[in-house]
Amino acid sequence: MRKLWSNYKETFLLLGGVIIGGIVGAVVGPKASVLQPFGELFLNLMYMILIPLIFFSITSAIGSMGNKARLGKILGSTVAVFLFTAAVATLIGYIGVRLFPLIQTGDVDSLKAMMGNVKAEQSDIPVLQRLVELFTVDDFTKLLSKSNMMAMIVFSLFVGIATSASGDKGDFFRRFLQSGNAVVLKVVNYIMKYAPIGLACYFASVVGSLGSQIVGGYLRAFVLYLVLTVIYFFGVLTLYAFMAGGRESVRNYWRHVTVPAITAIATSSSAASIPANLTAAKAMGLSDDIVDTVIPLGANIHKDGSAIGGVFKVAFLFLLFGRDITDPMNILLIIAGGFFVGAVMGAVPVGGMIAETLIVTMFGFPTNAIPLILVISTIIDVPATLLNSTGNLAASMVVSRLVEGRKQTHQ
Repeated sequence: MRKLWSNYKETFLLLGGVIIGGIVGAVVGPKASVLQPFGELFLNLMYMILIPLIFFSITSAIGSMGNKARLGKILGSTVAVFLFTAAVATLIGYIGVRLFPLIQTGDVDSLKAMMGNVKAEQSDIPVLQRLVELFTVDDFTKLLSKSNMMAMIVFSLFVGIATSASGDKGDFFRRFLQSGNAVVLKVVNYIMKYAPIGLACYFASVVGSLGSQIVGGYLRAFVLYLVLTVIYFFGVLTLYAFMAGGRESVRNYWRHVTVPAITAIATSSSAASIPANLTAAKAMGLSDDIVDTVIPLGANIHKDGSAIGGVFKVAFLFLLFGRDITDPMNILLIIAGGFFVGAVMGAVPVGGMIAETLIVTMFGFPTNAIPLILVISTIIDVPATLLNSTGNLAASMVVSRLVEGRKQTHQ
């Protein structure tokens, strides 16, 4: 019993906090929002350390690579795995909405009536300009905000590559990056000691305030997404782990995925799950340079749960406006829309209805339909984050297999 507690103490404490928080939120309801500041304290601490964590983890990993061929192989394998898993996720999402349509005939009139009562502004910023703003900033200080996390990753990649290419001249800076990474990870360890309390309070607030939103016409979408989440989480991610190294890799994955999964469920934030994913991936025995590259990058541009959600949103609008989702061309459009959301728009910071606005404008729907799919984003946020976060852990294993071979994916 003592050995079990020693090995899984962190998991039990986090899980216990989430369960207690969920019960409190369900019983107390909206009044549980009084606990939200204690939950936000934990999130703020995680977000506070996030930028230095990303910078030092990526730069130290890449800067320490003397083998430029290995660096190229890691980055190439990472992109290939991300694109492949996003394609699988969108296909599963389409099969789900094809077999169980999100909108019934009687729902259409009431939903269109809602559109008349809610207006949403359409952004005038062109898509290409948004991409420029996504990957770059016009002032160095803006890199220090989590709102520009993708730009920070790009900057970190450049610094890491330059450090690696500097050879002996970069030794001092390389040691600084490695030392900084060790110190930042120690800070993360301190913050995680507050995690059970913080997650309990945050989850109580979320359950208390969100419970009333997952009823009515959107219940069908929520239930279907939960079913697909179970299939993807237990089935597809297990398959990826098996592809990475057989049965031992599967056991290794499920032995370490619990803490990242609980963190994702409790916080609904892929960014806040980065430290837990980094710790779990390294505990699996994966190489530091692979983990420190794949996990931070994946938190921004690899979101399988969001890809499935993208399919839901596009299919929802197609059904609402009478487009046949069984038509071959529409099938391609729905899958492409979901892929775009998961593999491209996943990097766009949450807020401002950016992803929803682009979906609507891409397919020519009226902009006052944006709030309708924004509700879908809200109700699937928790399970989508679970798939986004744990999918990055599985992706790290597959990348490790491609780069180093089977022996590196388990210990």
